[in-house]
Amino acid sequence: MAPADIDAVADIFAWYVRNTVATFEENPRTRREWSALSVWLGGLDLPFLVAEADGDIAGYAYAGPWRAKPGYRHTVEDSVFVANGRTGRGLGRLLLARLLGACAESGARQVIAVIADTGEKASTALHEAFGFTVAGRLKAVGYKHGRWIDTLLMQRDLPLSLIAEDVTGPGRSDPPRSRKQR
Repeated sequence: MAPADIDAVADIFAWYVRNTVATFEENPRTRREWSALSVWLGGLDLPFLVAEADGDIAGYAYAGPWRAKPGYRHTVEDSVFVANGRTGRGLGRLLLARLLGACAESGARQVIAVIADTGEKASTALHEAFGFTVAGRLKAVGYKHGRWIDTLLMQRDLPLSLIAEDVTGPGRSDPPRSRKQR
């Protein structure tokens, strides 16, 4: 990933850390931590994608191991974030479509989404649109900004034949690219 991508990704995530409960992180990751995460995921052959709109990084998505135990090696957890002010334009759909294809290509067979259940339905609706189903709910497992928060667990099978479809078209953003494509 290019240094400019890391800065933009860090800025996108920092906004969510400071202003929302979409992540339970309380302090933004440093650029060094983002760089290390990108290298680590690349070493595991897991995707880290960015989406560009109007020449700027407008969102990112990556998949990381679900758990460290070897038996979970074919299960990943997704993370999709779109820059504040850029939501509602299809970037999340674009990123998740490409992420699922890249996960399948990397050998993943299950994708887990852990969604903070705040009453905002955008993340849940996005995942449902891609075939995720509710696998469970963890009650009051997160605490941030003075309140307890449930998490919704969603899951999707990745068939062996899944290929990321090209969802770009007129008026759409550039397709997300993996950090390896730079």
